Amino acid sequence: MNEPTEILLGLGEQPVTVFSKMLNRHGLIAGATGTGKTVTLQVMAEQFARLGTPVFVADIKGDLSGIAAAGSSHPKLTERAQKMGLDPLPFAANPVIFWDVYGEKGHPFRLTISEMGPIVLARLLGLNELQEHVLTIAFQIADDQGLLLLDFKDFEALLRHLDEAGDQYTADYGRIASATLGSIVRAVTAFKAQGAEQLFGEPAITLDDLLIQSDTGAGMIHVLAADRLYREGPKVYAALLLWLLSELFEKMPEVGDLPAPKFVLFFDEAHLLFNDTPKSLLDKIEQVVRLVRSKGVGVYFVTQNPLDLPETVLGQLGNRVQHALRAFTPRDQKAVRAAAQTFRSNGRVDVETVITELGVGEALVSCLDAKGMPKPVERTLLRPPLSRIGPLTDEERAAILQRSRYRGRFDAVIDRESAFEALKARQEQEAAAAQAQAVLNEEAPPPRASARTRQSPLEAFISSAARSIGSQIGRQLVRSLLGSLRR
Repeated sequence: MNEPTEILLGLGEQPVTVFSKMLNRHGLIAGATGTGKTVTLQVMAEQFARLGTPVFVADIKGDLSGIAAAGSSHPKLTERAQKMGLDPLPFAANPVIFWDVYGEKGHPFRLTISEMGPIVLARLLGLNELQEHVLTIAFQIADDQGLLLLDFKDFEALLRHLDEAGDQYTADYGRIASATLGSIVRAVTAFKAQGAEQLFGEPAITLDDLLIQSDTGAGMIHVLAADRLYREGPKVYAALLLWLLSELFEKMPEVGDLPAPKFVLFFDEAHLLFNDTPKSLLDKIEQVVRLVRSKGVGVYFVTQNPLDLPETVLGQLGNRVQHALRAFTPRDQKAVRAAAQTFRSNGRVDVETVITELGVGEALVSCLDAKGMPKPVERTLLRPPLSRIGPLTDEERAAILQRSRYRGRFDAVIDRESAFEALKARQEQEAAAAQAQAVLNEEAPPPRASARTRQSPLEAFISSAARSIGSQIGRQLVRSLLGSLRR
Protein backbone atom coordinates (compact mmCIF):
# COMPACT_ATOMS: atom_id res chain seq x y z
CA MET A 1 0.00 0.00 0.00
CA ASN A 2 1.62 3.23 -1.20
CA GLU A 3 -1.16 5.76 -0.69
CA PRO A 4 -3.29 6.47 2.37
CA THR A 5 -6.95 5.62 2.14
CA GLU A 6 -10.14 6.22 4.10
CA ILE A 7 -11.69 3.39 6.09
CA LEU A 8 -15.43 3.36 6.61
CA LEU A 9 -16.36 2.77 10.26
CA GLY A 10 -20.07 3.46 10.01
CA LEU A 11 -22.80 5.93 9.17
CA GLY A 12 -23.86 9.05 11.06
CA GLU A 13 -25.44 12.03 9.35
CA GLN A 14 -22.74 11.23 6.80
CA PRO A 15 -20.24 8.37 6.36
CA VAL A 16 -17.84 8.19 9.32
CA THR A 17 -14.31 7.41 8.15
CA VAL A 18 -10.75 7.42 9.41
CA PHE A 19 -7.64 8.00 7.32
CA SER A 20 -5.32 4.99 7.25
CA LYS A 21 -2.26 7.18 7.83
CA MET A 22 -3.80 8.27 11.15
CA LEU A 23 -4.31 4.77 12.50
CA ASN A 24 -0.96 4.85 14.32
CA ARG A 25 -2.28 7.74 16.46
CA HIS A 26 -3.77 5.14 18.80
CA GLY A 27 -7.38 4.73 19.83
CA LEU A 28 -10.00 3.81 22.39
CA ILE A 29 -12.97 1.46 22.25
CA ALA A 30 -15.05 1.94 25.40
CA GLY A 31 -18.48 0.99 26.64
CA ALA A 32 -20.42 -1.07 29.11
CA THR A 33 -20.65 -4.86 28.88
CA GLY A 34 -22.89 -6.05 26.05
CA THR A 35 -22.83 -2.83 24.01
CA GLY A 36 -20.86 -4.25 21.07
CA LYS A 37 -17.19 -3.49 21.84
CA THR A 38 -16.01 -6.93 20.65
CA VAL A 39 -17.75 -6.58 17.28
CA THR A 40 -16.28 -3.08 16.87
CA LEU A 41 -12.85 -4.49 17.60
CA GLN A 42 -13.52 -7.23 15.03
CA VAL A 43 -14.55 -4.70 12.37
CA MET A 44 -11.47 -2.55 12.94
CA ALA A 45 -9.07 -5.52 13.03
CA GLU A 46 -10.28 -6.90 9.72
CA GLN A 47 -10.13 -3.45 8.11
CA PHE A 48 -6.53 -3.03 9.31
CA ALA A 49 -5.66 -6.48 7.95
CA ARG A 50 -7.04 -5.50 4.54
CA LEU A 51 -4.55 -2.63 4.52
CA GLY A 52 -1.73 -5.18 4.93
CA THR A 53 -1.21 -4.33 8.63
CA PRO A 54 -0.54 -7.23 11.03
CA VAL A 55 -2.78 -7.14 14.10
CA PHE A 56 -2.51 -8.67 17.58
CA VAL A 57 -5.66 -9.05 19.62
CA ALA A 58 -6.65 -11.06 22.70
CA ASP A 59 -9.86 -13.08 22.71
CA ILE A 60 -10.95 -12.52 26.30
CA LYS A 61 -14.47 -13.97 26.10
CA GLY A 62 -13.81 -16.70 23.52
CA ASP A 63 -16.11 -15.19 20.89
CA LEU A 64 -13.61 -13.44 18.63
CA SER A 65 -12.34 -16.57 16.87
CA GLY A 66 -15.06 -16.19 14.23
CA ILE A 67 -12.87 -13.52 12.62
CA ALA A 68 -11.16 -16.46 10.88
CA ALA A 69 -14.38 -17.53 9.10
CA ALA A 70 -16.60 -15.80 6.56
CA GLY A 71 -19.78 -14.22 7.88
CA SER A 72 -23.24 -15.05 6.65
CA SER A 73 -26.36 -13.11 5.74
CA HIS A 74 -28.76 -12.01 8.47
CA PRO A 75 -31.77 -9.65 8.19
CA LYS A 76 -30.32 -7.12 10.66
CA LEU A 77 -26.93 -7.15 8.93
CA THR A 78 -28.58 -6.75 5.54
CA GLU A 79 -30.66 -3.81 6.77
CA ARG A 80 -27.58 -2.10 8.17
CA ALA A 81 -25.55 -2.76 5.03
CA GLN A 82 -28.31 -1.29 2.84
CA LYS A 83 -28.29 1.94 4.88
CA MET A 84 -24.55 2.25 4.25
CA GLY A 85 -24.62 1.29 0.59
CA LEU A 86 -22.66 -1.90 1.32
CA ASP A 87 -25.31 -4.44 0.27
CA PRO A 88 -24.56 -7.17 -0.66
CA LEU A 89 -21.87 -7.59 1.97
CA PRO A 90 -18.76 -9.33 0.57
CA PHE A 91 -18.45 -11.82 3.45
CA ALA A 92 -14.91 -13.16 3.80
CA ALA A 93 -12.62 -14.92 6.26
CA ASN A 94 -9.42 -13.30 7.50
CA PRO A 95 -5.92 -14.81 7.74
CA VAL A 96 -5.55 -15.76 11.39
CA ILE A 97 -2.94 -17.43 13.58
CA PHE A 98 -4.15 -18.64 16.97
CA TRP A 99 -1.93 -18.50 20.07
CA ASP A 100 -2.47 -19.82 23.58
CA VAL A 101 -0.17 -19.69 26.62
CA TYR A 102 -1.50 -23.11 27.62
CA GLY A 103 -1.18 -24.57 24.11
CA GLU A 104 -4.82 -25.71 24.07
CA LYS A 105 -6.52 -23.43 21.55
CA GLY A 106 -3.50 -22.22 19.61
CA HIS A 107 0.24 -22.47 19.18
CA PRO A 108 2.04 -22.23 22.54
CA PHE A 109 2.90 -18.60 23.28
CA ARG A 110 6.17 -18.55 25.21
CA LEU A 111 8.62 -15.88 26.30
CA THR A 112 11.93 -16.20 28.10
CA ILE A 113 12.56 -14.83 31.57
CA SER A 114 15.42 -12.70 30.18
CA GLU A 115 13.20 -11.16 27.51
CA MET A 116 10.48 -10.39 30.03
CA GLY A 117 12.98 -8.49 32.19
CA PRO A 118 12.96 -7.56 35.90
CA ILE A 119 10.57 -4.60 35.75
CA VAL A 120 7.64 -6.41 34.13
CA LEU A 121 8.41 -9.59 36.07
CA ALA A 122 8.40 -7.70 39.37
CA ARG A 123 4.92 -6.41 38.61
CA LEU A 124 3.85 -9.88 37.59
CA LEU A 125 5.05 -11.25 40.94
CA GLY A 126 3.56 -8.39 42.95
CA LEU A 127 6.91 -7.27 44.37
CA ASN A 128 7.42 -4.06 46.30
CA GLU A 129 9.98 -1.39 45.38
CA LEU A 130 12.81 -2.90 47.44
CA GLN A 131 12.18 -6.39 46.09
CA GLU A 132 12.07 -5.05 42.53
CA HIS A 133 15.44 -3.36 43.13
CA VAL A 134 16.96 -6.66 44.31
CA LEU A 135 15.42 -8.47 41.34
CA THR A 136 16.99 -5.91 39.00
CA ILE A 137 20.39 -6.54 40.60
CA ALA A 138 19.86 -10.30 40.17
CA PHE A 139 19.19 -9.82 36.47
CA GLN A 140 22.24 -7.58 36.14
CA ILE A 141 24.42 -10.25 37.73
CA ALA A 142 22.96 -12.85 35.37
CA ASP A 143 23.67 -10.59 32.38
CA ASP A 144 27.22 -9.83 33.51
CA GLN A 145 27.91 -13.52 34.15
CA GLY A 146 26.38 -14.59 30.83
CA LEU A 147 23.72 -16.71 32.55
CA LEU A 148 20.78 -17.27 30.24
CA LEU A 149 17.44 -17.01 32.03
CA LEU A 150 15.06 -18.91 29.78
CA ASP A 151 12.53 -20.62 32.00
CA PHE A 152 11.51 -20.68 35.66
CA LYS A 153 14.04 -23.42 36.40
CA ASP A 154 16.80 -20.96 35.44
CA PHE A 155 15.22 -18.17 37.46
CA GLU A 156 14.95 -20.29 40.59
CA ALA A 157 18.54 -21.51 40.17
CA LEU A 158 19.74 -17.90 40.03
CA LEU A 159 17.86 -16.99 43.22
CA ARG A 160 19.30 -20.03 45.04
CA HIS A 161 22.81 -19.13 43.86
CA LEU A 162 22.47 -15.57 45.14
CA ASP A 163 21.14 -16.81 48.46
CA GLU A 164 24.09 -19.22 48.88
CA ALA A 165 26.89 -17.16 47.34
CA GLY A 166 25.62 -13.59 47.31
CA ASP A 167 28.56 -12.32 49.37
CA GLN A 168 30.92 -12.66 46.40
CA TYR A 169 28.91 -9.97 44.57
CA THR A 170 28.64 -7.48 47.44
CA ALA A 171 31.63 -5.36 46.39
CA ASP A 172 30.28 -4.80 42.85
CA TYR A 173 26.51 -4.78 43.34
CA GLY A 174 25.85 -4.11 47.03
CA ARG A 175 24.51 -6.41 49.70
CA ILE A 176 21.62 -8.68 48.74
CA ALA A 177 19.57 -9.43 51.87
CA SER A 178 18.51 -13.05 52.36
CA ALA A 179 15.16 -11.91 53.75
CA THR A 180 14.39 -10.02 50.55
CA LEU A 181 15.46 -12.96 48.41
CA GLY A 182 13.20 -15.15 50.53
CA SER A 183 10.24 -12.87 49.84
CA ILE A 184 10.93 -13.07 46.10
CA VAL A 185 11.16 -16.86 46.27
CA ARG A 186 7.78 -17.03 48.04
CA ALA A 187 6.23 -14.83 45.35
CA VAL A 188 7.69 -17.12 42.69
CA THR A 189 6.23 -20.17 44.44
CA ALA A 190 2.78 -18.58 44.57
CA PHE A 191 3.07 -17.61 40.91
CA LYS A 192 3.96 -21.17 39.92
CA ALA A 193 0.94 -22.49 41.81
CA GLN A 194 -1.24 -20.68 39.25
CA GLY A 195 0.37 -22.71 36.44
CA ALA A 196 1.46 -19.48 34.78
CA GLU A 197 5.07 -20.66 34.49
CA GLN A 198 3.99 -22.19 31.18
CA LEU A 199 4.45 -18.72 29.70
CA PHE A 200 8.24 -19.07 29.97
CA GLY A 201 10.55 -21.28 27.96
CA GLU A 202 11.66 -22.09 24.45
CA PRO A 203 11.00 -22.00 21.58
CA ALA A 204 9.99 -18.44 22.40
CA ILE A 205 8.02 -16.18 20.14
CA THR A 206 9.78 -13.18 18.58
CA LEU A 207 8.49 -9.94 17.13
CA ASP A 208 9.36 -11.18 13.63
CA ASP A 209 6.89 -14.04 14.12
CA LEU A 210 4.11 -11.44 14.43
CA LEU A 211 5.14 -8.94 11.75
CA ILE A 212 3.90 -11.07 8.87
CA GLN A 213 1.38 -10.96 6.07
CA SER A 214 -0.65 -13.67 4.39
CA ASP A 215 0.16 -15.01 0.93
CA THR A 216 -2.29 -12.47 -0.52
CA GLY A 217 -0.61 -9.50 1.20
CA ALA A 218 -3.22 -9.06 3.93
CA GLY A 219 -1.97 -8.39 7.43
CA MET A 220 -2.02 -11.50 9.61
CA ILE A 221 -4.41 -11.29 12.56
CA HIS A 222 -2.87 -12.92 15.63
CA VAL A 223 -5.58 -14.00 18.07
CA LEU A 224 -4.46 -14.90 21.59
CA ALA A 225 -6.94 -17.31 23.18
CA ALA A 226 -7.07 -15.55 26.53
CA ASP A 227 -10.32 -16.66 28.15
CA ARG A 228 -8.59 -19.10 30.52
CA LEU A 229 -5.54 -16.85 30.92
CA TYR A 230 -7.67 -13.84 31.85
CA ARG A 231 -9.67 -15.95 34.31
CA GLU A 232 -6.73 -17.68 36.02
CA GLY A 233 -3.83 -15.25 35.56
CA PRO A 234 -4.93 -11.69 34.72
CA LYS A 235 -1.51 -10.33 35.75
CA VAL A 236 0.15 -12.72 33.32
CA TYR A 237 -2.13 -11.49 30.56
CA ALA A 238 -1.28 -7.85 31.30
CA ALA A 239 2.45 -8.63 31.52
CA LEU A 240 2.36 -10.46 28.19
CA LEU A 241 0.88 -7.47 26.37
CA LEU A 242 3.19 -5.09 28.21
CA TRP A 243 6.13 -7.17 26.97
CA LEU A 244 4.80 -6.93 23.42
CA LEU A 245 4.40 -3.16 23.71
CA SER A 246 7.97 -2.91 25.01
CA GLU A 247 9.28 -5.06 22.14
CA LEU A 248 7.54 -2.91 19.55
CA PHE A 249 8.99 0.23 21.11
CA GLU A 250 12.55 -1.10 21.40
CA LYS A 251 12.93 -2.98 18.13
CA MET A 252 10.80 -1.22 15.51
CA PRO A 253 12.70 1.48 13.58
CA GLU A 254 11.59 5.10 13.46
CA VAL A 255 9.41 5.59 10.38
CA GLY A 256 7.14 8.56 11.11
CA ASP A 257 3.69 8.64 9.52
CA LEU A 258 3.17 5.94 6.91
CA PRO A 259 0.22 5.35 4.55
CA ALA A 260 -0.81 2.60 6.99
CA PRO A 261 0.60 1.31 10.30
CA LYS A 262 3.25 -1.40 10.42
CA PHE A 263 1.48 -3.10 13.32
CA VAL A 264 -1.62 -2.62 15.50
CA LEU A 265 -2.01 -3.92 19.05
CA PHE A 266 -5.43 -4.16 20.70
CA PHE A 267 -5.21 -4.14 24.51
CA ASP A 268 -8.52 -5.55 25.76
CA GLU A 269 -9.43 -5.15 29.46
CA ALA A 270 -6.95 -2.27 29.48
CA HIS A 271 -7.56 -1.48 33.14
CA LEU A 272 -5.33 -4.45 34.00
CA LEU A 273 -2.35 -2.54 32.66
CA PHE A 274 -2.86 0.41 34.96
CA ASN A 275 -4.42 -0.98 38.16
CA ASP A 276 -2.04 -0.94 41.12
CA THR A 277 0.84 0.07 38.84
CA PRO A 278 3.76 1.84 40.58
CA LYS A 279 4.23 5.38 39.35
CA SER A 280 7.73 4.61 38.07
CA LEU A 281 6.37 1.89 35.77
CA LEU A 282 3.33 3.95 34.84
CA ASP A 283 5.59 6.78 33.68
CA LYS A 284 7.49 4.37 31.45
CA ILE A 285 4.29 2.94 29.98
CA GLU A 286 3.05 6.43 29.19
CA GLN A 287 6.38 7.23 27.54
CA VAL A 288 6.25 4.08 25.42
CA VAL A 289 2.67 4.78 24.31
CA ARG A 290 3.59 8.35 23.39
CA LEU A 291 6.68 7.42 21.37
CA VAL A 292 5.74 4.10 19.76
CA ARG A 293 3.49 5.73 17.16
CA SER A 294 6.59 7.12 15.44
CA LYS A 295 7.56 3.46 14.91
CA GLY A 296 4.41 2.99 12.82
CA VAL A 297 2.61 1.18 15.64
CA GLY A 298 -0.98 1.82 16.69
CA VAL A 299 -2.21 0.86 20.17
CA TYR A 300 -5.95 0.55 20.76
CA PHE A 301 -7.19 0.25 24.33
CA VAL A 302 -10.48 -1.58 24.93
CA THR A 303 -12.19 -1.01 28.26
CA GLN A 304 -15.56 -0.48 29.87
CA ASN A 305 -14.87 2.92 31.35
CA PRO A 306 -12.64 5.68 29.96
CA LEU A 307 -11.64 6.48 33.55
CA ASP A 308 -9.79 3.14 33.61
CA LEU A 309 -6.98 4.88 31.72
CA PRO A 310 -4.70 7.61 33.10
CA GLU A 311 -5.43 11.05 31.67
CA THR A 312 -1.93 11.23 30.20
CA VAL A 313 -2.63 8.08 28.18
CA LEU A 314 -6.23 8.98 27.35
CA GLY A 315 -5.02 12.27 25.88
CA GLN A 316 -2.88 10.40 23.33
CA LEU A 317 -5.76 8.41 21.85
CA GLY A 318 -6.83 10.19 18.68
CA ASN A 319 -9.41 7.72 17.34
CA ARG A 320 -12.30 7.03 19.69
CA VAL A 321 -15.32 4.76 19.58
CA GLN A 322 -17.56 5.23 22.61
CA HIS A 323 -20.36 2.70 23.11
CA ALA A 324 -23.12 3.14 25.68
CA LEU A 325 -22.29 3.83 29.31
CA ARG A 326 -24.60 3.38 32.26
CA ALA A 327 -25.17 6.22 34.70
CA PHE A 328 -26.44 4.43 37.80
CA THR A 329 -23.74 5.45 40.29
CA PRO A 330 -21.79 8.67 40.93
CA ARG A 331 -18.71 7.05 39.37
CA ASP A 332 -20.77 6.12 36.29
CA GLN A 333 -22.01 9.69 35.99
CA LYS A 334 -18.45 10.98 36.32
CA ALA A 335 -17.37 8.60 33.56
CA VAL A 336 -20.16 9.86 31.29
CA ARG A 337 -19.09 13.47 31.83
CA ALA A 338 -15.41 12.60 31.35
CA ALA A 339 -16.14 10.74 28.11
CA ALA A 340 -18.26 13.62 26.82
CA GLN A 341 -15.53 16.14 27.48
CA THR A 342 -12.96 14.21 25.44
CA PHE A 343 -14.85 14.63 22.16
CA ARG A 344 -14.72 17.59 19.82
CA SER A 345 -18.19 19.07 20.21
CA ASN A 346 -20.91 18.75 17.61
CA GLY A 347 -23.81 21.17 18.05
CA ARG A 348 -26.25 18.54 16.79
CA VAL A 349 -25.21 15.90 19.37
CA ASP A 350 -25.82 16.17 23.13
CA VAL A 351 -23.02 13.79 24.04
CA GLU A 352 -23.80 13.32 27.75
CA THR A 353 -27.38 12.36 26.95
CA VAL A 354 -26.65 10.23 23.89
CA ILE A 355 -23.99 8.10 25.64
CA THR A 356 -26.66 6.61 27.90
CA GLU A 357 -29.12 6.06 25.01
CA LEU A 358 -26.95 4.25 22.46
CA GLY A 359 -28.16 0.86 21.28
CA VAL A 360 -26.09 -2.23 20.50
CA GLY A 361 -23.98 -1.55 17.42
CA GLU A 362 -24.20 2.20 17.90
CA ALA A 363 -21.41 4.44 19.17
CA LEU A 364 -20.17 7.97 19.39
CA VAL A 365 -17.19 8.17 17.06
CA SER A 366 -14.51 10.80 16.61
CA CYS A 367 -11.42 10.17 14.49
CA LEU A 368 -8.56 12.27 13.21
CA ASP A 369 -8.82 14.03 9.88
CA ALA A 370 -6.09 14.11 7.24
CA LYS A 371 -4.25 16.84 9.18
CA GLY A 372 -4.39 14.98 12.48
CA MET A 373 -7.17 17.11 14.01
CA PRO A 374 -10.12 15.44 15.77
CA LYS A 375 -13.33 15.46 13.76
CA PRO A 376 -16.58 16.51 15.47
CA VAL A 377 -18.22 13.61 17.27
CA GLU A 378 -20.89 11.69 15.36
CA ARG A 379 -23.61 9.34 16.59
CA THR A 380 -22.72 6.39 14.40
CA LEU A 381 -24.34 3.16 13.27
CA LEU A 382 -21.26 0.95 12.98
CA ARG A 383 -20.65 -1.14 9.89
CA PRO A 384 -21.05 -4.91 10.23
CA PRO A 385 -18.03 -7.20 10.04
CA LEU A 386 -17.41 -9.34 6.99
CA SER A 387 -16.31 -12.26 9.14
CA ARG A 388 -18.45 -14.37 11.45
CA ILE A 389 -19.91 -12.87 14.60
CA GLY A 390 -19.36 -15.54 17.25
CA PRO A 391 -16.86 -18.32 17.93
CA LEU A 392 -15.51 -21.07 15.70
CA THR A 393 -16.31 -24.67 16.45
CA ASP A 394 -13.52 -26.82 17.89
CA GLU A 395 -13.27 -28.60 14.54
CA GLU A 396 -12.89 -25.34 12.62
CA ARG A 397 -10.19 -24.10 14.97
CA ALA A 398 -8.33 -27.42 14.72
CA ALA A 399 -8.42 -27.24 10.92
CA ILE A 400 -6.90 -23.73 10.94
CA LEU A 401 -4.14 -24.86 13.31
CA GLN A 402 -3.47 -27.88 11.10
CA ARG A 403 -2.72 -25.72 8.07
CA SER A 404 -0.96 -22.90 9.97
CA ARG A 405 2.49 -21.87 8.77
CA TYR A 406 3.69 -22.30 12.38
CA ARG A 407 2.39 -25.83 12.74
CA GLY A 408 4.94 -27.88 14.70
CA ARG A 409 7.35 -25.00 15.22
CA PHE A 410 6.37 -24.08 18.77
CA ASP A 411 4.75 -27.29 19.96
CA ALA A 412 7.67 -29.17 21.57
CA VAL A 413 9.51 -27.55 24.49
CA ILE A 414 13.29 -27.12 24.05
CA ASP A 415 15.49 -27.18 27.15
CA ARG A 416 18.95 -26.00 26.09
CA GLU A 417 21.89 -25.20 28.32
CA SER A 418 21.17 -22.09 30.32
CA ALA A 419 21.53 -20.70 33.85
CA PHE A 420 20.32 -23.88 35.59
CA GLU A 421 22.93 -26.04 33.88
CA ALA A 422 25.70 -23.42 34.12
CA LEU A 423 25.19 -22.88 37.85
CA LYS A 424 24.98 -26.61 38.49
CA ALA A 425 28.28 -27.12 36.64
CA ARG A 426 29.83 -24.24 38.56
CA GLN A 427 28.70 -25.75 41.86
CA GLU A 428 30.19 -29.11 40.89
CA GLN A 429 33.42 -27.40 39.84
CA GLU A 430 33.64 -25.57 43.16
CA ALA A 431 33.05 -28.83 45.04
CA ALA A 432 35.78 -30.57 43.01
CA ALA A 433 38.19 -27.70 43.62
CA ALA A 434 37.48 -27.77 47.36
CA GLN A 435 38.01 -31.53 47.47
CA ALA A 436 41.27 -31.23 45.53
CA GLN A 437 42.47 -28.51 47.89
CA ALA A 438 41.67 -30.73 50.87
CA VAL A 439 43.70 -33.59 49.36
CA LEU A 440 46.58 -31.20 48.63
CA ASN A 441 46.55 -29.93 52.22
CA GLU A 442 46.74 -33.49 53.55
CA GLU A 443 49.52 -34.69 51.23
CA ALA A 444 51.65 -31.58 50.82
CA PRO A 445 55.08 -31.65 52.63
CA PRO A 446 56.02 -28.80 54.96
CA PRO A 447 56.79 -25.60 53.05
CA ARG A 448 60.44 -24.88 52.22
CA ALA A 449 62.08 -21.58 52.74
CA SER A 450 62.31 -20.86 49.01
CA ALA A 451 59.04 -20.62 47.08
CA ARG A 452 58.41 -22.65 43.94
CA THR A 453 57.80 -20.78 40.73
CA ARG A 454 56.13 -23.70 38.98
CA GLN A 455 52.67 -24.99 39.92
CA SER A 456 51.90 -28.67 40.24
CA PRO A 457 49.15 -30.05 37.97
CA LEU A 458 46.75 -30.14 40.91
CA GLU A 459 47.47 -26.52 41.86
CA ALA A 460 47.09 -25.47 38.25
CA PHE A 461 43.64 -27.12 38.22
CA ILE A 462 42.61 -25.25 41.37
CA SER A 463 43.79 -21.88 40.02
CA SER A 464 42.02 -22.49 36.72
CA ALA A 465 38.80 -23.37 38.51
CA ALA A 466 39.00 -20.23 40.64
CA ARG A 467 39.55 -18.05 37.58
CA SER A 468 36.62 -19.73 35.82
CA ILE A 469 34.33 -19.17 38.78
CA GLY A 470 35.24 -15.51 39.06
CA SER A 471 35.25 -14.58 35.40
CA GLN A 472 32.35 -13.44 33.24
CA ILE A 473 30.86 -16.06 30.97
CA GLY A 474 29.97 -14.54 27.61
CA ARG A 475 29.20 -10.97 26.74
CA GLN A 476 27.31 -8.49 28.84
CA LEU A 477 23.73 -7.93 27.73
CA VAL A 478 21.86 -4.63 27.53
CA ARG A 479 18.39 -4.04 28.90
CA SER A 480 15.73 -1.74 27.57
CA LEU A 481 13.44 0.91 29.04
CA LEU A 482 11.09 -1.73 30.48
CA GLY A 483 13.88 -4.12 31.44
CA SER A 484 13.69 -6.62 28.59
CA LEU A 485 16.76 -7.56 26.56
CA ARG A 486 17.85 -5.36 23.68
CA ARG A 487 19.76 -7.67 21.35
